[in-house]
Amino acid sequence: MYISKEVKENIFKKHGKSEKDTGSTEGQIALFTHRIQHLSGHLKTNQKDYNTERSLVRLVGKRRSLLDYLKSKDINRYRAIVKELGLRK
Repeated sequence: MYISKEVKENIFKKHGKSEKDTGSTEGQIALFTHRIQHLSGHLKTNQKDYNTERSLVRLVGKRRSLLDYLKSKDINRYRAIVKELGLRK
């Protein structure tokens, strides 16, 4: 899946420190969430696409580990990003 430069900049501008700051934890979590939503929509129409299913599971795991890291470092930032993105937990 290709994400255009403008979409990435909007995600990082909204959730990161700036549109060029691609390394912030919140920006990475927001980008993974965007990709997870896209892959979930793809899997609804293509149930037998096992490669995409595997990629989706890996992305969810990466996002989970970033969320755990953020939770251990700064609980307030963790709560803010979970609320902002509408994630469960």
